[in-house]
Amino acid sequence: MRYMRAFVVCTSGAAAIEFAIIGSVLVMLLVCGVDFGLAFYSDMQVQASAEAGAQYAALHGYNSSAVSTAAVDATPTMGISATSSEFCGCASGSGVSSAICQTTCSDGTTAGIYVSVTASRAYSTLLSYPMVPASYSQTSTSTVRIQ
Repeated sequence: MRYMRAFVVCTSGAAAIEFAIIGSVLVMLLVCGVDFGLAFYSDMQVQASAEAGAQYAALHGYNSSAVSTAAVDATPTMGISATSSEFCGCASGSGVSSAICQTTCSDGTTAGIYVSVTASRAYSTLLSYPMVPASYSQTSTSTVRIQ
């Protein structure tokens, strides 16, 4: 009985046990923060890639393979794929709507030629989280008027 009472009252090692519990939670939070940070960084790289492809089309004109190559090579992130398309359209406050070339838009301007570049990448998380898919697609589209 005396040994049992000494065991219950003894506090040596309590700090180590508390540190083990709190430390593991802090390490898990750090790993989750790094994982979500990498996901956001990857998404920003996909956006930059689409914007670079659209900028290339604005400067050099539309060439599907050259625009896609410029978009893929714009960032060091691996696994980005890009597609591009050229279309006629009218600009409005909510975006660009398709139109027949050389027609007049509702604001009185002539329909312009636009290039749309879509970049995408599959991202896989470092750990599996509840209610978060282990792998998902990051996609970004950038549209620019070239003429």
